[in-house]
Amino acid sequence: MAKFVLAGRADCPFYAKAEVLADYLQKNLPDFQIFKITQHPHVWEEWLKDLCEKNKWNHEDSPIIWRELLDRGGKGLLLGGYNEFLEHAQLYYGVTSSMTTELMKVIAQENLGSHIEKELEKEALKSLIDPLQVWITSASAPACYNLIPILTSGEVFGTRTEISITLFDNKQAEEHLNILAMETWDLVSPFLRSVSVCTRVEEAFLQAHVVIILDHPTDGEVYTLEDCLRSRVPMCRLYGYLIQKNAHDSVRVLVGGKTFVNLKAALLMRYAPNIAHNIIAVALGVEGEAKAALARKLKTTPSCIKDVIIWGNISGNSYVDLRKAKIYRYESAIWGPPHFSRPVLSLIFDSEWVNKDFVSTIKLLSTTGKQFGGILAAHSIATTLKYWYHGSPPEEIVSLGVLSEGQFGIPEGLVFSMPVKFENGTWVVLTDLEDIEISEEIMTRMTSDLIQEKLVALGDLIHFQPYQSENRSAEMDEKTTLPTTNDNQENRRVSDVDFSDLIPQANSEKPVSQEPINDRWL
Repeated sequence: MAKFVLAGRADCPFYAKAEVLADYLQKNLPDFQIFKITQHPHVWEEWLKDLCEKNKWNHEDSPIIWRELLDRGGKGLLLGGYNEFLEHAQLYYGVTSSMTTELMKVIAQENLGSHIEKELEKEALKSLIDPLQVWITSASAPACYNLIPILTSGEVFGTRTEISITLFDNKQAEEHLNILAMETWDLVSPFLRSVSVCTRVEEAFLQAHVVIILDHPTDGEVYTLEDCLRSRVPMCRLYGYLIQKNAHDSVRVLVGGKTFVNLKAALLMRYAPNIAHNIIAVALGVEGEAKAALARKLKTTPSCIKDVIIWGNISGNSYVDLRKAKIYRYESAIWGPPHFSRPVLSLIFDSEWVNKDFVSTIKLLSTTGKQFGGILAAHSIATTLKYWYHGSPPEEIVSLGVLSEGQFGIPEGLVFSMPVKFENGTWVVLTDLEDIEISEEIMTRMTSDLIQEKLVALGDLIHFQPYQSENRSAEMDEKTTLPTTNDNQENRRVSDVDFSDLIPQANSEKPVSQEPINDRWL
């Protein structure tokens, strides 16, 4: 009996070709047996390295094929990769493969989809036995109170998944956390296995599957912007170390709230590099603010507006992009079925509103934080989690802060909000969108502030200087300060910005079709 093991990266075309050949041999040769192993592309290299170290093999590519010698009491005998397997099949069985490259790629993508589907099924079955461990930091914050009922409703993780919630905060908040835990238990949710409180740092994030990072309440002192930026480092360093040390290997980390969201996500990635690809910054709250402002103008409901894109710094200098925004079920002379939509900009004839009032409205909401309280923060976090586990609505654009790999001309290594879609338990950046180029001026303005935030936080830069275009620098020289508020808010106050030099002027007698550029400052 010839028993072979075929292992490879799930999306590898050569694994696909070897798999088809192996299946043919197994079907037609009674003494040929094949056992197949696929690994997700994210974990393939580490898995292969461990396998080779264990068996003292030297192999670097996908696939890897070896022959089991268990019947002889020995370890497996390495055959090699695809070429060696093809040569073996030709020499011993007189069989070869003539599969085309295109077919190899098609099968490879099918393999990846099947692998992800099987992994999700395993996760679902496992969750029936072991509940999903959800940790919420700064659990004494108002957002946590609004978030818990959503998490325990079954809408986020599904009705087949039980969860265990751990409320994590400092010792001073323990009494409040115990009351919150009792109230959570009183919900009598069929999807809640347990709820507990943790105030011991060394026990934080043990076996966590999901970690939700909320805004930490302020202590009432007045900081400079630089002090606030630097104050984020100790917490993120500690959380990053503990998450990487104690949490589950596939832990998913969401950074939500309204203060330094991109910066906190970037710092967590720095101090937890092994899970950096599973750390995201939630941008749906800002997206919701923009949709609500548009809905008030168009006299419709915010849920009818889709595909508003938030670029850049979620809780700072960002750009609300309406070029892809659509509106559904809009009452007008033109009416269609539920899937019929119209471009938002084609329905707004008031260019003055788009270029000034809309900009100032979003800016005001950002600088005051009046409409970004616990409810909005909780809903945006829960919706992002739901999309992460079950996928976002088909054909819908979602804004998300992720680590840039150079897409759209964004410098690599920045946590930057950009358009994505969720599918198969992960997200995909929508690099194929057309007509969404951002001007160099706006891109420089957003990236400059993000880079400076990180440099100041890490002590590599003493003062934060908001980016100023050359023609405006003489008018924008006020020092940036950061006052605290009485509602757990931390908001930067910067000099007023005249956005007219950044916004193309539109003819007020025609629908607005130009790029509506606006900067949000926190």
